[in-house]
Formats: sequence, C-alpha cells, structure tokens
Amino acid sequence: MTNDQLELSVADELFWDPKVDNEEIAVSANDGTVTLRGTVGSFRQKREARKAAERVYGVVSVDNQLGVRILNQQRRDDAELRGDVLQALMLDSLVPSTVDAGVKDGLVTLTGPVDWQYQREEAAFIAGNILGVTGVENDTYLESPTPYAGDVKHSIKKALERDAKLDADNIQVETTNGKATLTGKVGSWAERDAAVAAAWAAPGVTNVDDQLSIYY
Repeated sequence: MTNDQLELSVADELFWDPKVDNEEIAVSANDGTVTLRGTVGSFRQKREARKAAERVYGVVSVDNQLGVRILNQQRRDDAELRGDVLQALMLDSLVPSTVDAGVKDGLVTLTGPVDWQYQREEAAFIAGNILGVTGVENDTYLESPTPYAGDVKHSIKKALERDAKLDADNIQVETTNGKATLTGKVGSWAERDAAVAAAWAAPGVTNVDDQLSIYY
C-alpha cells in the first residue's frame, strides 16, 4: 500500500467512525507511520481518532498530534472539573479509592497507588470521558506485589495460547524481576493490545516492555 492509499484509508475510517468529527483532522502517512494533525472537540475524540487509525490495514504506528479545543460553552472551572472526575472515578468499581486527580487548565493528572495495570488504564479511560478535559496524565503507579511463587514466563505464554486472537508461536516472552519483555510479530493492533494485556495480567508483573512489531 502506498502512502497516498494509506492516507485515504485512514481518512475514510475517521469519516466512517461516528464518534469522531473528522472535519479538522489532517492525515499523513510515511512507510506505515500515520500522523494525525488538527483539532477535535474533546479528549475522547482524540483518543477515538487514534483507535480508528490503528484499525486500518497497513498502519504500524500512529503519531497523534491532535489538539483538543473546548468550546466556550463547554469550558469548566478546574475545581468543578476535578469534582466531576473524582465523582466518576468513585462510581467506577474497577478504580480503587487510592486514585486521586488534580486538574490544571483542563489537564487531568492522576496519582496514587493501584494493584493492577487494568486499574491504571480504567482510571485514565474514565477521566478522559469527562466533558471539558483536554488531556490525561496517568501518574498512578503499581504497588510492589507479593512475589509470585510460580513461573511468570510460563503463565504469560499459557495466557497467550488461550487467546483466540493470537498466534502465540510468533510471540517471545522474557521475564526478569517483575519485568516482562515481549518480542516477535503480530498481525494487527488488536493482537498487540491483547498480548500486552495478557502480560500485564500475570501475577508478579510490574512492567511490560512491548517490543512487538506489526506485520501485514
């Protein structure tokens, strides 16, 4: 696929996705790397635009340079915005009460300890959905878990093998002191995300080094 063809395919996917207002999004492509420039009306749209681009066949990485422009009628005082973010986090059963949020000029910074990576991701997802948020910095961190008595590498490989979306034979796993390193090739962004999620879910893992490459 040429750069022009890839640009057109990504632009078509952005137009097709009803969650994204693509009118002010410019797409460029270079050897599988897609760059998004322009502005969108919410942080959620910025995130959805990246996901839409990643779905397109031929995309190997996305440089999301989209800016978030909040309309005047949607602008919120930082204190009010922080209250809404904290309320949303509190109502989500997946987010522990240890997560706190600060807001400055619409940028939300999440802090505090959590037990699992999925809790970090859930907190960032919830915060990014609040109207008026222009960005999310996820400074939450994993508390050191109890050392896992089993074979971490083996448990990750078995999880990869169970996932119907993955060809586990093409993914190599190495573990050292709680760090899991993934290498090899996957066939899509969805497969890459599934592999990384499987590694994070293993007991005793505190860091995942994603070195997977996407091939078509």
